[in-house]
Amino acid sequence: MQTPPVLDLRRAEFTIAAQRIRQLPADSGREVAFAGRSNAGKSSSLNAIAGRNALARVSKTPGRTQQLVVFELEPGLRLIDLPGYGYAKVPPAMKALWEQTMDEYFRTRRSLSGLVLIMDVRHPLRDFDRQMLEFCAAAAIPVHILLNKSDKLKRGAATNTLLAVQRELEQAQLGEISMQLFSALRSTGVDDARKVITRWLLQEQPDE
Repeated sequence: MQTPPVLDLRRAEFTIAAQRIRQLPADSGREVAFAGRSNAGKSSSLNAIAGRNALARVSKTPGRTQQLVVFELEPGLRLIDLPGYGYAKVPPAMKALWEQTMDEYFRTRRSLSGLVLIMDVRHPLRDFDRQMLEFCAAAAIPVHILLNKSDKLKRGAATNTLLAVQRELEQAQLGEISMQLFSALRSTGVDDARKVITRWLLQEQPDE
């Protein structure tokens, strides 16, 4: 029986906060990006998965992450915290710049191996979530959805939401998408999320 690959996500260390794609580390190796609406608990989810309470900054003000924040796990392996979106109180020009930057990132970043998309289980598939899914579908980037804050619902209600989201996205045919219930507060689903991220980061490089 083959032993699954192991990668210690707790080794993540801050590298750089980039305003532009060109400021990111060299486009080699592999990286997994995290995205989510500003009140979905993106930073808390990243912290829970990395096992580091203060790795990504958690703010009571939605939209605090306004750059592409890079965390290196080991040479050539990275996690990328993308700008929060949705409720961020920023000028329209800044939001337009974010959208342009995200489009460029998904279209051109060859080392991007997958996107972890965090949604509030009580409010899934908002316009911004769909936009990120469309970016990834156009670039053939796999997506793993975390339906976060599952602790806020009873188990039956949370499961029903999971099934409803699965059905809708299967019908939409937006590429390779998997999903799970998650709670950053209670660390529910952390191990499952880590397995997906590890598989993306440690898969064999495609032939050049």
